[in-house]
Amino acid sequence: MHRKILVTHALPYANGSLHLGHVIEAVQTDVWVRFQRLRGHDCLFVCAEDSHGTPIMIRAQQQGQSAEQLIAAMAAEHQRDYHDLLVAHDHFHSTHSEENRRYTFELYARLRDAGYISRRAVRQAYDEQAQMFLPDRYVRGICPVCKSADQYGDSCEVCGATYTPADLIDAVSTLSGTAPVWRESEHLFFKLGAFEPMLRGWLAAGEQGSAVRAKLDEWFAAGLQDWDISRDAPYFGFEVPDAPGKYFYVWFDAPIGYIASFEALRAQRGLDFDSYWKSETQSELYHFIGKDISYFHNLFWPAVLHGAGYRRPTGVNVHGFLTVNGQKMSKSRGTFVTARRYLDHLPAEPLRYYFAAKLTSGIEDIDMNLDDFLARTNSDLVGKFVNIASRCAGFIERGGGRLDTQLPDPALYAEFVAAGERIAGLYEQREYGAAIREIMALADRANRYVDLHKPWALAKDPAQAPRVLAVATQGINLFRALMIYLTPVLPRMSGAAGRFLGKPITAWSDVATPLLGVPLGAYEPLATRLDPALVGRLIEAPPAPAAPAAAPLAAPVSRPATAPASNTIGIDDFSRIELRVARVIAAERVEGSDKLLRLSLDLGAEPRQVLSGIRASYAPEQLVGRLVIVVANLAPRKMRFGVSAGMVLCASGEGDGVFLLGADSGALPGMKVT
Repeated sequence: MHRKILVTHALPYANGSLHLGHVIEAVQTDVWVRFQRLRGHDCLFVCAEDSHGTPIMIRAQQQGQSAEQLIAAMAAEHQRDYHDLLVAHDHFHSTHSEENRRYTFELYARLRDAGYISRRAVRQAYDEQAQMFLPDRYVRGICPVCKSADQYGDSCEVCGATYTPADLIDAVSTLSGTAPVWRESEHLFFKLGAFEPMLRGWLAAGEQGSAVRAKLDEWFAAGLQDWDISRDAPYFGFEVPDAPGKYFYVWFDAPIGYIASFEALRAQRGLDFDSYWKSETQSELYHFIGKDISYFHNLFWPAVLHGAGYRRPTGVNVHGFLTVNGQKMSKSRGTFVTARRYLDHLPAEPLRYYFAAKLTSGIEDIDMNLDDFLARTNSDLVGKFVNIASRCAGFIERGGGRLDTQLPDPALYAEFVAAGERIAGLYEQREYGAAIREIMALADRANRYVDLHKPWALAKDPAQAPRVLAVATQGINLFRALMIYLTPVLPRMSGAAGRFLGKPITAWSDVATPLLGVPLGAYEPLATRLDPALVGRLIEAPPAPAAPAAAPLAAPVSRPATAPASNTIGIDDFSRIELRVARVIAAERVEGSDKLLRLSLDLGAEPRQVLSGIRASYAPEQLVGRLVIVVANLAPRKMRFGVSAGMVLCASGEGDGVFLLGADSGALPGMKVT
């Protein structure tokens, strides 16, 4: 069934740079959008800059520029970061736009005329030193529910309670650090409670997970409160047309930015507005958000839409927070990683892959452990997946550059095709981690096939050339099937693979027909291993403590009682050593040496030659096919008998000979030893 889908993710706020928390949401959304398109559906993807509010007004003043200048600069930065992360919006707009003004006024007028807007005086926090009313998040204090300190004026990050700044204990202004005073001001309110029956029915029919439903049930049990949708001047935003001096609260017009961005795209492409925003049967509407804004998107937003005569979302997909190395992102700990900091050091696709491998449909927090990130990239993407293509491409090239006309094992290929619908179902349900596990299990299966048939050994006999071509053709087609399944996650790699295969990947159904009898393009490495040093640079060292004052010249110098052993190394020294699994493809004695064997090693993405002094302990025929451990980043050394590019690890004792260190049979060439 062909589907018409509109997708958004939360609007980035124009008050700061994108960080990895923003990135994981954008990647989650982009993967889903690309998957839907690959399945043949009409899927549009829009977003916008969240451009209003007091924080933007204050920051612009601090920087000596207008709010318009600030939001334009931040929008350009955000769009550049999204582009470099391969997040492909159909349109990226701004809430400070004429389209958003028009739809904000329209939805407000419809709600007002339908009786869903009321006016009443409120006591509001006022900073006498700053001479302005304070937004909820510019007031902090002790949570009135769980008594946690340093919480925002609208909600508690610890227990999730929602309240007003007046409920806080020991409240202070974040602008001046002084206690706010309370002044009365007339505000506009949206009657959220009038929509409780509708919201309960909408949520019951939706796809929200159990954790989201439990939190929504708490809010229903507490009673849905009228929502204050106005703020007093000075405020950067849209002035309420029938209430001079009052401005729409940013959370009223920000989600309307989804509509405004679509409207700008509609004007470009001639789309039908009503089929996307007025009908719940002609199209689907999905929002991807973090759990901290679930209240706004699962209660306020569908109620506003319904009350104004618009369609409600088909689904609101909620994810958890991101931690780095097990800790909340923090500038003081160096774990606050911006998108640009990541992109300045590393390519986008390893991060997309890692996030996809960790994401589920739930709201559990997700940790980016940098050691795990490095291992998964180098082991899965390079050692398992890309390894299949790199191992087989050379045999195709030497066999004439054209794939064989048939598969030697069509049943195996049929297994890969059959897995496609299971994997598609996991993508659809946003169970990306499970999808990646299925795909990598198939990659293991493909590598075992190549290992079993050993084309490198067959290639030594010219009479086996047809068999070598057949095995390599099978391997290339297994790789192509996996590339199709990974295309939503790795779009740039998919494009490069399509050029190598001579046929771009454009549809999920491409997997049904293997590539046979066609020429391949020149193979270029599709991915390279990440450098541990570059990954380590993502974490900024916290500022060094101030140097102590110089001691008097006569002061004695204290020394450690015992000097550290001269042969110890630190963890930084050890992390520079790259140990990898390798398979011995061939071994031979070195003429003129009574100690050396020349080993040809399969190291995953590349062959290696190593000269090893193990001749007294091993015959060459004992080594072929064996898994060994190699120091992979040892600088090549020119020896009398040739160049040795690495070192094979052995154990040795006094007069006991040497013993090769190896890996269990489940390991694959290229895997990192940790």
